[in-house]
Amino acid sequence: VQLVESGGGLVQPGGSLRLSCAASGFSFSSLAMSWYRQAPGKERELVATVSWTGVSTDYADSVKGRFTISRDNSKNTVYLQMNSLKPEDTAVYYCYVAIFGSWGQGTQVTVSS
Repeated sequence: VQLVESGGGLVQPGGSLRLSCAASGFSFSSLAMSWYRQAPGKERELVATVSWTGVSTDYADSVKGRFTISRDNSKNTVYLQMNSLKPEDTAVYYCYVAIFGSWGQGTQVTVSS
């Protein structure tokens, strides 16, 4: 199982970023996928989950209405579109597949002026 995140960076408050997670080594199209994040000094928290079909999604209250999770099963990739970013969104963002308990290496998102 391999998960490779990309798309992080430095953005000003109110800006947008799109994270990608390329998956390999398992049957991606049949499994739900999630994004987590971990801010300095804090526990890792669930941000969003998407069902294997992409039809059902779930979000943490802190990101509802601002973040959108989606997937492209033809590319074995899950995305996290992040809009209206706030300084409190600063964290390392991780891709996660629950059935294997596998994490990617993470991608840093920093929201600062």
